[in-house]
Amino acid sequence: MKKTVLAYSGGLDTTFCALHLTKDLGYEVHAVLINTGGFSATELLEIETRANGLGVASFTVLDVTKTYYREVLKYLVYGNVLKNATYPLSVSAERILQAKTLAEYAKKIGAKSVAHGSTGAGNDQVRFDMIFQTIVPDIKIITPIRDLKLSREEEIAYLKKHGVSMNFEKAKYSINKGIWGTSVGGKETLTSNQTLPEEAWPTQVSKSGSEEVLIGFEKGEIKSVNGEAFANPVDAILKVQELAAPYGIGRDIHVGDTIIGIKGRVGFEAAAPIIIIKSHQLLEKHTLTKWQTFWKNQLSEFYGNHLHEGHYLDPIMRNMEAFLESTQEFVSGTVKVTLHPYRFQLVGIESSHDLMASKFGSYGEMNKGYTGEDVKGFTRILGNQTAIFHQVNHHEED
Repeated sequence: MKKTVLAYSGGLDTTFCALHLTKDLGYEVHAVLINTGGFSATELLEIETRANGLGVASFTVLDVTKTYYREVLKYLVYGNVLKNATYPLSVSAERILQAKTLAEYAKKIGAKSVAHGSTGAGNDQVRFDMIFQTIVPDIKIITPIRDLKLSREEEIAYLKKHGVSMNFEKAKYSINKGIWGTSVGGKETLTSNQTLPEEAWPTQVSKSGSEEVLIGFEKGEIKSVNGEAFANPVDAILKVQELAAPYGIGRDIHVGDTIIGIKGRVGFEAAAPIIIIKSHQLLEKHTLTKWQTFWKNQLSEFYGNHLHEGHYLDPIMRNMEAFLESTQEFVSGTVKVTLHPYRFQLVGIESSHDLMASKFGSYGEMNKGYTGEDVKGFTRILGNQTAIFHQVNHHEED
């Protein structure tokens, strides 16, 4: 039989692909779930049971959560990356590593093809295909849903016809869950004027009142939460998520330009990513110089867009990562955050590298580093070029 490796998550699209590839196309399907931190042990067992019921030759879970943080997420935090100032790249970031891991697994078992459940109308098809064509250029790429132009309703009808049992009501929404957030797509996100109903959000609001959280950073990496130290930043991220998600924090709908040229909307909830990025950004405001911040912002926006559009393997990404990491030497300290239902407040920071150190003066209150006469001379020189321009070009108007 023809051996293929299928990127499998257990959702509607990949469930269809597993059955179609096995039953209709005669492939020996090796289903691989690339876990980027979005699945519990119970969920993984349920997904394995379903996969085996579809007739796959094997089901494998590859946990790459730590690698995901080390190779991707760390730099998204360093860069405070939010696509269109909104979206923390919850799905696009993990797709890159999933595709890379799947390609390497296909080479390992000698598969002649790889398959994924992307449609022909989204970004994922480009991300997967670009990684595959770079790492395994001679392997065939199979995309049943894209090739057959199937709607979610048609996929559901096919699975019901073949006796597949799953929560089809939930399957009306496309949900992708990972450590860096969960995306939610459905009928409301296909419009420009509707929002997702409460029941569509994966985490329901169960906390009220307010709660204070202390987030500790060392050289730009999150290392502690409420004084509890974590050797692995992944565990710190999960802790922030545990504390903040029940407040309904981090919910939003991202509107952006897709790789394929059309506008798109997707709902997402990402309590930990949003809080961590905003906390890190506040700490940087206190510890970086003006020009460090300026140039880091320029590169970070490009880095995020390039990653979002699937260019993770472009060597320029490694160059920018080196720059981003070099900016983090003194980004250490603690950020105080207050959590409320549906929102959070950045209260302030404490850091031994705080450039607001009072010994140099207090803005608008007291100066300790220069005299009033120094400012007069500085201002005259600073504005000299502009003054000369106006005297040369506008003297007749007077």
